[in-house]
Amino acid sequence: MNFELKSLDLAGASAQSADAFILLVPAGFKPGRDPLAALVGQALKAGDLDSQPGKLLALYRPAQAKAARMLLVGVGDGTPRQVRLAVAAALGALRGGTPAVKRLLLCFAGAPQRGALRAAVAAVADASYVYTTTKSKVEGRSLARVTLGVPKLAEAKAEFAQAAAAVAGIELAKEWANRPANHATPTDLAQAARALAKFPKISCQVLGPREVARLKMGSFMAVAQGSEQPLRFIVLQYKGAPAAQAPTVLVGKGITFDTGGISIKPAGEMDEMKFDMGGAASVLGVFRALGELEPAINVVGLIPSCENMPDGRAVKPGDVVTSMSGQTIEILNTDAEGRLILCDALSYAERFKPAAVVDIATLTGACVIALGAVRSGLFSADDALAQRLLAAGETAQDLCWRMPLDDDYAEGLKSNFADVANVAGRAGGAITAAKFLQRFTAKFPWAHLDIAGTAWKSGAAKGSTGRPVGLLLEFLLAQQAPTRSGRRKA
Repeated sequence: MNFELKSLDLAGASAQSADAFILLVPAGFKPGRDPLAALVGQALKAGDLDSQPGKLLALYRPAQAKAARMLLVGVGDGTPRQVRLAVAAALGALRGGTPAVKRLLLCFAGAPQRGALRAAVAAVADASYVYTTTKSKVEGRSLARVTLGVPKLAEAKAEFAQAAAAVAGIELAKEWANRPANHATPTDLAQAARALAKFPKISCQVLGPREVARLKMGSFMAVAQGSEQPLRFIVLQYKGAPAAQAPTVLVGKGITFDTGGISIKPAGEMDEMKFDMGGAASVLGVFRALGELEPAINVVGLIPSCENMPDGRAVKPGDVVTSMSGQTIEILNTDAEGRLILCDALSYAERFKPAAVVDIATLTGACVIALGAVRSGLFSADDALAQRLLAAGETAQDLCWRMPLDDDYAEGLKSNFADVANVAGRAGGAITAAKFLQRFTAKFPWAHLDIAGTAWKSGAAKGSTGRPVGLLLEFLLAQQAPTRSGRRKA
């Protein structure tokens, strides 16, 4: 789908050809003298249009616009969240119409708030997304071109560029997370990562079983040993700043299918365990966006990828393995495998002398119970890093919530047979999982995002959300040095 940004007041917007025209109307709208503005003013005065977010008035071939269909949509105070809700409602109203909307015009009736344009772009992309890869009869997204109109073009260019790049990244993350496990093996993920090296400043290295064995990643190898699919350890690097600038490292959990291993999961909804590589997919998505934007930062992406299967060679409850760090781990539950592959990736991250490391993982059902599908769980002992991630989530409308990391939570991880157990009890399971990972992060500022509740949707809307690509991209871009104007380059 192609996005285009234009400088359009209401008079200019009314002259644009499109299959459908969405006009976002804020509270307190004051109509000008042009016919379209007068129409909006009359509708508000008559009570036919309500400026509350998502309230809309549908018009067919109005004299005041060239578009065949027109929706006047309230956006309330025009905050990014309200704009996102309004655009989603408008796209829902257009869905299923005949003929399908291929060219959409979306305009702001007033100057958009910071972040509102990005929210509109994201909402259009999300509402129109269609997965097609493994379908025999391809009926893809009908919406092909979206023109966004704003009163002042110069002020919106940087935000628009970031929004379009974020959509490209989110949709790459959705694509790989949505693919069935037989179409998204660790080898397939490695190929997707290699494809990103076509972008300037991105390089990719893929390590196989022999290289991982030389690194002594015994914890990672233990999870992979029950599968016929060979593991892959993917190293992506984006170099947009001088080498002296310490990189931020993103570590994405890449379990391409999780049966639970010997501690096998219940059969119900096990198909959704193809989404257990949502963290890895988000790292791929972020690098896709970085390739578009080329910001002046350095970023490393690490993806340990394998399947967790109950083969005769699979690791067993009670087995003790040695991680890359040298710490021994008693595996009490083979379904707590994500932390076992992440801990070795975190140890590998030390070689980059990172400014910060953020791991992203569909790690625990406990986090779903705690936070549901609204916010991702954020864990960090570094207050400054945690605050930057929280702020990035708010700006990107990809929300997270900081959870505790008190040392008392680590008591349940003590083992009589190893340095640490991989699980504690049921209570506080998301926190004890984070405490396990924290043992491998002493040499750098670290944060953990548990996206088990936010990475995908179940039920009729089953599919990947592409989160938290938006949060991570905003977090990374905020690290750029300001330009002379005081703004940061997109």
